[in-house]
Amino acid sequence: MTPSRDISRLIEIMTTLRTPGSGCPWDLEQNFATIAPYTIEEAYEVADAIARGDLDDLRDELGDLLLQVVFHARMAEEQNAFSFGDVVEAITAKMIRRHPHVFADHVFADHVFADKDGRLTPSDVKGAWDRIKAEEKAERAARRPQKEPPHKSLLSGVKAGQPALSRAMELQRKASSVGFDWNDPRAVLHKIREEADEIEAALDRGDADELAAETGDLLFALVNLARHVGADPDMALRGTNAKFERRFGYIERALAAEGRSLEGASLAEMDALWNEAKGEEPRLSTPAETEAGHRR
Repeated sequence: MTPSRDISRLIEIMTTLRTPGSGCPWDLEQNFATIAPYTIEEAYEVADAIARGDLDDLRDELGDLLLQVVFHARMAEEQNAFSFGDVVEAITAKMIRRHPHVFADHVFADHVFADKDGRLTPSDVKGAWDRIKAEEKAERAARRPQKEPPHKSLLSGVKAGQPALSRAMELQRKASSVGFDWNDPRAVLHKIREEADEIEAALDRGDADELAAETGDLLFALVNLARHVGADPDMALRGTNAKFERRFGYIERALAAEGRSLEGASLAEMDALWNEAKGEEPRLSTPAETEAGHRR
């Protein structure tokens, strides 16, 4: 099978991979839930390529992200739910509907309010987009069979699809708006210690599910602390990731200078080099990283 610029070839490849008996064993055992983390990962890879300004990487990462769409569509087609063509039709219909100011066959005045000269600002378009999106959401809700009226929660407006750290922050902000919040960061710190104690108790019991749940509680409390001290948890974690990479790189370079490998070093030796790296931190940080640290 040869590569192609035609999307149908990619769909054909995925169909072949998912064909029982002759397809790929790994691809065949996947489902929506197991593929979802890869979909999220590929979206982050796209964002990373953009941040680095690497257009070659961006091309490749967009391809990886497109593969995720094809994969999900193929699994849905196997269940007679929908196909890739249905996905394309749905998004094209949505884009036409949400741009009535561009596509003349849709009613302009219902959603977009231009000035007397017919000019639109980006905020006008954004407002129209939001109104149409709300209409679509209401229409979908009306089509769903409901046994009883859904509960309208204060938290209903917090999008479920965003990264977990961001969603935790938004959930907490919403709850805080009605007074469900701590007034002192130290109270949050006390909660963090409480959650850590619960993890220790779960470790004693050796319950993997309980440990996962308690770890989630600790992460949620840490996001709460970040919110109370005015830190963005995602940016803070990115900074720590960069710091970890920098210090670990120092350990690798120091060992290499002695003709040694990581595998040949003890934990105590690596820990000592880690502490050396901490002492060298101002020198090891790049100007950009230092500036990012000040922003945080």
